[in-house]
Amino acid sequence: SGDIVRVPMPALTEERRRELIKVVHKEAESARIAVRNVRRDANEHLKRLMKDKECSEDDERRAQEDVQKLTDRSIAEIDRILQTKEHDLMAV
Repeated sequence: SGDIVRVPMPALTEERRRELIKVVHKEAESARIAVRNVRRDANEHLKRLMKDKECSEDDERRAQEDVQKLTDRSIAEIDRILQTKEHDLMAV
């Protein structure tokens, strides 16, 4: 016992909160870009499979729709997390 180190942290100022929100927005945008890049790569892979006759047009279209649904869900989740974090940062 007695091994606890306490470090006093000053409360966040309004200016610092706004700076942190900007950082959170940048991170969220980076995450959105990463999701869109994965979607692009998946669609390119599907097109190659179609070109090489390894899947039918219907399979390609269905897979692209699935990829788009996953993309939409992922971006919605990123937006939800962003809103929550923004709210947390602005709460005093």
